Amino acid sequence: MFWNDLQLEDKVAIVTGASRGIGRAIAIELARRGATVVINYNRSKEAADQVQTKISEFGGNSILYQADVSNFEQAQNLVKSTINELGTLDILVNNAGITRDKLFPMMSEEDWDIVQDINIKGTFNCSKAAVRHMMRKRSGRIINITSVAGQMGNPGQTNYSASKAAQIGFTKALAREIAARNITVNAIAAGYIDTEIWDVVSEEIQEGILQLIPLGRKGEPEEIANLTAFLASDQAAYITGQVIGVDGGMAMM
Repeated sequence: MFWNDLQLEDKVAIVTGASRGIGRAIAIELARRGATVVINYNRSKEAADQVQTKISEFGGNSILYQADVSNFEQAQNLVKSTINELGTLDILVNNAGITRDKLFPMMSEEDWDIVQDINIKGTFNCSKAAVRHMMRKRSGRIINITSVAGQMGNPGQTNYSASKAAQIGFTKALAREIAARNITVNAIAAGYIDTEIWDVVSEEIQEGILQLIPLGRKGEPEEIANLTAFLASDQAAYITGQVIGVDGGMAMM
């Protein structure tokens, strides 16, 4: 009963990187619970269109917005346009992220920079714009989609692990700064989630990862989306500065 009662009517949410994988599932779940969702994408318009179509099928409300969140001006315009068109912003989900996996000796400066630019600078850019509005209205939810890689480290992912650890520190510091304005900031540390990001990874490596997971399976994007919906809701008003793992027990801390 509790989960069915968790509704987000009259809320406006931005989900960055919402055209695929975890972002797609989050956008659909928030819309299913009544939020008007801004589906942010960078290059994958066709995939973003499919997310909007899915939301329309059950009567949900959404709009599309193209923006590269690693670009400060584009991220600012994403938030400003949302507020201008929809009147407010209640929920920001910083989900946009990429990987450029290589062992450290082979990792280029470009491999490092692009991951930091999107994963952590994108989080800063969007949050910077959203916080001003949320502070004026004295309410808001910011949810950062991070990773167990930021907690445990991952071979071949020094760039990605660093960006995700930075998201965790960012979450805790910002939560302390703006709690007095009734704005919560939390992070979800995703584990081995079944998305297309793993398509390029060999079965042997994937099997090795499964051995590290006590529950012995991949997670589903919807399992991240369910927790996001809860953290976005009024029921989560007393939760802030937390990093909650959805990882099958992979990073017990």
